[in-house]
Amino acid sequence: MNYRKAHPVPPVTLDDVRGAQKMLSGVARTTAMEGSRHLSRLVGAPVHFKCENLQRTGSFKLRGAYVRIAGLLPEERAAGVVAASAGNHAQGVALASTLLGVRSTVFMPKGAPLPKISATRHYGAEVRLHGQVVDETLAAAQEYAAETGAVFIHPFDHPDVIAGQGTVGLEILEQCPEVRTVVLGIGGGGLAAGVAIAVKSLRPDVRIVGVQAAGAAAYPPSLAAGRPVAIENPVTMADGMKVGRPGDVPFGIVGEFVDEVRTVTEDELSAALLLCLERAKLVVEPAGASPVAALLSDPGSFEGPVVAVLSGGNVDPVLLQRVLRHGMSAQGRYLAVRLRLTDRPGALATLLGVLSVADANVLDVSHIRTDPRLGLAEAEVELHLETKGPEHCAEVGRALREAGYTVID
Repeated sequence: MNYRKAHPVPPVTLDDVRGAQKMLSGVARTTAMEGSRHLSRLVGAPVHFKCENLQRTGSFKLRGAYVRIAGLLPEERAAGVVAASAGNHAQGVALASTLLGVRSTVFMPKGAPLPKISATRHYGAEVRLHGQVVDETLAAAQEYAAETGAVFIHPFDHPDVIAGQGTVGLEILEQCPEVRTVVLGIGGGGLAAGVAIAVKSLRPDVRIVGVQAAGAAAYPPSLAAGRPVAIENPVTMADGMKVGRPGDVPFGIVGEFVDEVRTVTEDELSAALLLCLERAKLVVEPAGASPVAALLSDPGSFEGPVVAVLSGGNVDPVLLQRVLRHGMSAQGRYLAVRLRLTDRPGALATLLGVLSVADANVLDVSHIRTDPRLGLAEAEVELHLETKGPEHCAEVGRALREAGYTVID
């Protein structure tokens, strides 16, 4: 659905983005553009990945953070900066501040992944853990700013941040001048706004498609209402886009220059992350894989050549394990089955033999022999299996039933 509406002159211009590109020279990497043969076959046109997951600090956030902090007055720099983030913005602010010689304090939720906390400290920030959710962390950071005079660095709701993120768009046009569609994830809207300004100013014919997780999609209702609308309790595995309300500054730009905003499911995000890992050999976090999820869900609706922006690669290893298993399940390559068998010596070995003949790879076995639900001669077994797809899952189920097992779930 096209939400484009008339808006006044945006607060960020092409000249701002070009100025940010000069400022970032030698600081941010010009990230690689990699082709995807698999997606190109699905779409029927060339598909390229813009690999911001390989950017310094693992995401595009360094670009906007550096431009914002570099633009501070001397007295503002002397007071230091403060930010609130569960991961990518935290690392971007930490490194940008260190490069510019500015003291930084970053508030992170108590439940933030340990690798992200460690990385933020490594980049030079003082990390303070506060609150269980980002809203509580944000409130603590703003209170700290009011008490100390430190400048609060917003992750997306500032023109300088948007200009910095827009340099991704300039690189896309330089690396793929024949591009017809740019697909990118949207959280608060800073990246989408910046890229849209850069691309549309030079190539108004290029289509910009934004992607949000269905459980945290604040932009569709906001664009329909013509103003930022907050959604309650956004829920998604994609932490990078779990934003309950669009930013005031990027909202107007997205409404004017982004052609369409789509949503993707958790299953589609999982499948996209799995594809990036297996096919492209790229580690991408769920939010960063959202453009790939959109391409997989409806490949025929994108005019090529297509550039999909992989916006971040900072995925917690524990989450990665869960998401990969979820992605395999969504593709019919992972099967969890619970069944009952006669509790006698050799019964489990016989069951595993049936699965071996069915060519199912056993990943995990849970064997329960004492439970009020079970008869005296019964045992319950839960198996996690790696399979070859939906048809193979059905074959495994038939093999178990034909062997006389009672499949409960």
